Amino acid sequence: MAVGSRRAHHQVTFAVLSAGVAAFALLQSLVIPVLTTVQHELHTTQSAATWVLTAYLLSAAIMTPILGRVGDMVGKEHVFVATLVALAVGSLLAAVASSIGVLIVARVIQGIGGGMVPVAFGIIRDEFPPEKVAGAVGALASLTAVGAGLGIVLAGPIVDGLGFRWLFWLPMILTIIAAVSAVLFVPESPVRSPGHIGWLSAVLLSAWLVALLVALSEGPSWGWGSRRVIGLLAAAVILAAGWLVAELRAASPLIDMQMMRRTAVWTTNLVGLLIGVGMYATFAFLPEFVQTPAAAGYGFGASITRSGLMLLPSAITMFATGIFAGRLASRVGGKALVVAGCLIGSVAMAILAFAHQHVWQIYLSNAIMGVGFGLAFSALSALVVAAVPPSQTGVASGMNANIRTIGGSIGSAVMASIVTSQLGPSGLPLESGYTTGFAVMACGLVLAALAGLLIPARRPGWMTAEPEQVGRAAVGAGTLAADSD
Repeated sequence: MAVGSRRAHHQVTFAVLSAGVAAFALLQSLVIPVLTTVQHELHTTQSAATWVLTAYLLSAAIMTPILGRVGDMVGKEHVFVATLVALAVGSLLAAVASSIGVLIVARVIQGIGGGMVPVAFGIIRDEFPPEKVAGAVGALASLTAVGAGLGIVLAGPIVDGLGFRWLFWLPMILTIIAAVSAVLFVPESPVRSPGHIGWLSAVLLSAWLVALLVALSEGPSWGWGSRRVIGLLAAAVILAAGWLVAELRAASPLIDMQMMRRTAVWTTNLVGLLIGVGMYATFAFLPEFVQTPAAAGYGFGASITRSGLMLLPSAITMFATGIFAGRLASRVGGKALVVAGCLIGSVAMAILAFAHQHVWQIYLSNAIMGVGFGLAFSALSALVVAAVPPSQTGVASGMNANIRTIGGSIGSAVMASIVTSQLGPSGLPLESGYTTGFAVMACGLVLAALAGLLIPARRPGWMTAEPEQVGRAAVGAGTLAADSD
C-alpha cells in the first residue's frame, strides 16, 4: 500500500509505527487521573466511570491476539491501518459522547487499536535490517510503556487548559496523521501465513478473558467472596479449558499451542505477566497516593497536573533506556537485561513502600522504575519476536502484550484490595495499605526476575544474526522446549 513500488526507508517506517503506537499507549492512561472529572461531567456514578477503563482493557485484551493472527494472514500493514482507523473513530465518538454509555462504547472501539502492537513488531521484523531489529523492537516496546506513563503526566494540563474532551481530540489528530502516513509509507508485508480464523476459538478466547477481567476489575467493589465474582472466575476457568481444547483440535488455530510451549515463549510470557502486575498497579495508584492530602498522615495533596509530573521521570528514563536496550542485548544478552530490569524495578517499588515521606523520593523511585521497566520490556519483546518463525510474529508478540495487560488488571485489582482494605476516620485509605501494596509489587518483581532466569540463554549478538540464523535460533528454542518438557 506504500506509494509506488518503492519501499520506504526503515527509519521512516519506524516513525510511522511510533506515532500510531504512541496514540494507542496514551489513550490507555489519559483518563486514569480524571475519572472523577468524567464522572461529574457526564453525571454518572463512580462505578460506571470505572468502566471507561475496564471496557478499553477488555477490548484490547480480546482484539490483540486476534488481530495479530489476522495480520500474519492478510498482511500486517493492512491491519495496522485498520487499527488506526478504529482508534480514530473511537476517539471521535469519545470526544462527542454525551453519556457514559456512549463513552464506554467509544472506549471499546478504541481498544481495537491494541492489535497494532503485534503487527508493528511484525513489520519491524519483516522490513528492518537484521542488525536493527533488536533496537527497533526494544524502542517500540518501551514506547508502549512510556505512553502509558506519559498519559498520566499530560492528562492534568490538557484538562486544565482545554477540557476533558481534548483527552480524545488530540490522540485522534495524531492517529489520523499516523493512518495517512501508514498508507503512504509503510510497505506491504512480504511474509504471510495462510489460514483462517477459527471463530469458535475466537469466541471462547473473548469469553474467558471477559469473565476473568470483569471479575478482577469488579472484585474490590463487589467483594472477592461474592457470588458474582466467584461465578465469573469459575466461568473463566471452564471457558479457558474449552478454548485450549478448541485450539488443540483446530486445523488453523488462533494461537499455536506448540509455539506457546517453547521455553523461550512461555518463560517470557510469565515474566511479562509479573511485570504487568507491578507496572500498571503503580501507574494506577501512585497518582492517588500523591494526591492524598498531607493531613491524612501521608501524601502531598498534589493536583492532577503535579501528580502527573511526579511520574514524568519514569517515562523519560524508560524511553531513554529502551533506545539503548537493543545494543545492550547484543552485548550481554536479552536474558540478562530482563533479570536486571526486574531487580531494578523491585528496588524502585521498595523505595515507594518504605521511603515516601519526601517528594524527591517519589521522583527518585520513578526514575529508577523507568530504567528497570525499560530494560525488561525492550528485551522481552525482542526475545519473543526472535523466538518464533516470521509467520507467527504477530500472534506471539500479541499474546505477550495481551498477557501484560492481564497482569496489569490483576495487579490493579490486588492493589485496590490491599489499599482499600483499611480506611481511616476521614474515609481515606491508611498509609499502611499503600506500604503493603507497593511491598507486594516489589516481591512480584523479584519473582519476575527469578522467572527470567528460566529464559533460555543465547549468545551475545544473536539478535543481529542473519534471518536464517534467527530462524535456526527459534528452532533451537523449540528443541529446548521439547527436551525440557
